[in-house]
Formats: sequence, structure tokens, C-alpha cells
Amino acid sequence: MVRFLPLVGASLVSLLGLAPELRAEDGRQPLGTLRLFSNDTIADRQDRWRSGGYGVSMVRGESWDGELPSRPFAVMEYRLRGEAIAPDNLNNPDPADRLYAGTWWLGAHTHFAWRGFEVTGGVDLAVTGEQSGIRRLQGAIHEQLSMPRMNIGDHQVEDGVYLHGTAEIARSLRWNRGEVRPFLELQAGVETMARVGVDVTLGTLGEGGLRLRDPITGQRPEAVVGGGAGGWSFLLGGDVAAVEGSVFLPEDRGYRAEPLRHRLRAGVNYGFGNRNIFYGVTYLSEEFVGQSEGQVVGSLSLGFQF
Repeated sequence: MVRFLPLVGASLVSLLGLAPELRAEDGRQPLGTLRLFSNDTIADRQDRWRSGGYGVSMVRGESWDGELPSRPFAVMEYRLRGEAIAPDNLNNPDPADRLYAGTWWLGAHTHFAWRGFEVTGGVDLAVTGEQSGIRRLQGAIHEQLSMPRMNIGDHQVEDGVYLHGTAEIARSLRWNRGEVRPFLELQAGVETMARVGVDVTLGTLGEGGLRLRDPITGQRPEAVVGGGAGGWSFLLGGDVAAVEGSVFLPEDRGYRAEPLRHRLRAGVNYGFGNRNIFYGVTYLSEEFVGQSEGQVVGSLSLGFQF
């Protein structure tokens, strides 16, 4: 992890637009920020599998008029995300249970409109394994909160650095107080899959803004606030993914990824002025052969734009 800290730190400062030199050169300004915390403890009160993560995304562009631009790269999302994937028992993991995987993700994604479709595409750099430092961070949190001691040993994924690409195309079908949004997503790299699904929004909060999809749960909290006066929106969604392979489930160690994954989600977004609060729950189906059941993950975002 130590050898990657300078890279992550320098890249984060540059990508999030905190360097005055970058602001002056690219003509862009911050349009919104999304901070999202996900953890199964705030849903099904467990500490396993897709255990938890925290991500920060900053959206930058020359301006925002309530619609996606037609040019790629005119609006950019820069994100940093840390994630912990864990076996069911962190103190004495079952050899057949999934490996512990701490991962940092650093990426850049563009959002634009194309022939009536909404397109998102980008690349992340993923740093996995003990070198990420996430196991030590989670262990320290467990110790401070008097939670069970972690004793993972070598039951974790190997150190690695990967490029991971994601592309999504969607179509929003709007009516007076909501929308239905079918989408298709392709991923390749750390996990390779094709996913198809639909999102449903009930309510007007988020109209004229920009929602960002969480990679793990599929939840879409608001990052760029629209021009409305606040209010409520209820978000529902579901999707199915055909999985080709996963670095987190190495076949040379006897793991087999489930060929299909399902997600069902529901969330509520409340906004007032330039502030909004989001909470959602997501059911994640089994991800590997031998996983005893699915799980429910909670997601929380407190958005304060200045």
C-alpha cells in the first residue's frame, strides 16, 4: 500500500480538480459531489461478503443546464472508492468461503447524451490485496468499536493492479412525476460481466440533475442537484448480470463465480435547497458457488453542496 499512496494522493488531487492549475486550464468547474457509504451492517446487521465501502465522486463541467451534453468528456465524474469484501467469519474463515479482498478504485467517467440515450463510460485503476491497506484499516475499526478481531491470514486475494472499464447506455421514459429507465451495462477487467436492468423513479426530486450509479448496489443517488425546490423521490430498480469471471474469485484457488447475479433495490431521496439525503437497501444474490444465501446491503449519502 505504501508504494501506491503517492500515486493515489497525487491523482486524487488532480482528478478531483482541487489543484488551481487544473481549474485554470480545463475551464471546468465543480458541478456536484456525491459521497456514498455502503455497508451490510446498516441493512441486515451482518459483516460479510460485500461487507462495506465508501466512495467520493466529483462531477465537473463547463456548466450544467439540466441536461446531459451531447459531447463526450464535456461532463466528467472523477471518483475514489475503497471497498472491503470479506468471508462470513473474519476471525476464523471457512476455507471454502470467499477470500478477503480490500480494493481501492480510482477512476474517470464521462456522462453524455447520444441520439436520445444516456451514455456513461470510463476506466478505473484498481489496487487489490494486502497492499491496499484496507484489511489493516478495517481491523483498526473493529478494535476501536470492540467488534470481533480479524484473523484473515493468507485467506485473501493476491496483490494486483488492474484496469477496469465500464460502459452503460440507458433511455429515460418520463412522465409527470417520475420515470422508467431501462439500461444495459458492460464491465471488463476486475470483474467481467454484461448486465441489463431497469430503474424506476417516483417523484420529482432529481429532475434536471444528474444521478450516479453505485457500482456494487446499483443505487443512483443525486450528485448534481437539479433546479427544483427539493422534495422527495423514491427509487426502485432491479437487474441481472451474466458473469464471465472475477479477480475476487480466482479459479486457480478453487472458486467458481455464479454465472448469473441478481440485484433488487429500493431507496428514498429527500432534498431541501442544495442539500439532499439518500438511504437505500439492496438485495444481492449469491456471487460464488457455495455461498449459502444472498445478502442485503444498506447505502447512505448525505449531500451538502456549496
